Amino acid sequence: MSKEQSPTGATYDAAFQGSRGAFSEMAAWELLSPTARLLPCVRLEEVFEAVTHRTAEYGVVPVENTLAGSIHLSFDLLYEHELFIVAETICHIEHAVVGAPGVRLDQVKKVLSHPVALAQCERFFRMHPEIQSVPEYDTAGAVEKVIKENLRDAAAIAGRRTAEIFGGDILADNIQDHPENYTRFLLVSRAPRPPASGAGRSKTTIVFKLANAPGALFRSLRPFAERGVDLTKIESRPIKGSPFEYLFYLDLVSGPGAAAVVEEAIQELARSSVSLRVLGTYPLSLNDK
Repeated sequence: MSKEQSPTGATYDAAFQGSRGAFSEMAAWELLSPTARLLPCVRLEEVFEAVTHRTAEYGVVPVENTLAGSIHLSFDLLYEHELFIVAETICHIEHAVVGAPGVRLDQVKKVLSHPVALAQCERFFRMHPEIQSVPEYDTAGAVEKVIKENLRDAAAIAGRRTAEIFGGDILADNIQDHPENYTRFLLVSRAPRPPASGAGRSKTTIVFKLANAPGALFRSLRPFAERGVDLTKIESRPIKGSPFEYLFYLDLVSGPGAAAVVEEAIQELARSSVSLRVLGTYPLSLNDK
């Protein structure tokens, strides 16, 4: 991996959570290029720190999965580090059980993987009640551990590419609960990068806090409904240090030339909110489901 610095001083093009072969690495290639200089990180927090401290120009972070739902830590870290969303991509996720060479599935007593991946494969564990699920920090990292330690009673759940990278055997393939298994990844940066004027459909993500009053959430959404702005996601997250108070995250989709309408609706919401921040406006993923 090249460590020549970018014009902005960053050593790497992007940081991602996981080992080589992780789905986040695949997303980074789609968002940037297959030749991008990537920094693997053990924890998701390290991805945000790498961008904040200019070690990496961008961070690649998963935010939601069509089977397991939202990845709450990503939302929390995005808010805490005051970074901006500049792009998104959606990756098709297919899981395999990978073991050390020569290991058979009937020898396996435990399967390691990221908690989100384990949640996407509940049917497999129902079919194999003798196998225990064990959380690990990363899908690919779990495969690396199983192979390097030559574990004979354990395997890992990850993408099949990890078997090629680390030299393992695929013991079971396509074990995800549903074939329509997709994860949305964001590309985050220290500075916003709005789409060019006249570009295609775009997505805007905002986070805001409301006063605790009857009808407050209903009124907060009215500016978008009245202007025909498509609201595709709403997520509430507790505010640390403020029990039972919440931040609301919204994803808004708009067509070409609608930036002014979206901005007008956001400004109206801002006037009735305790706080509001635009996390980014970026091109809508072409493979958005």
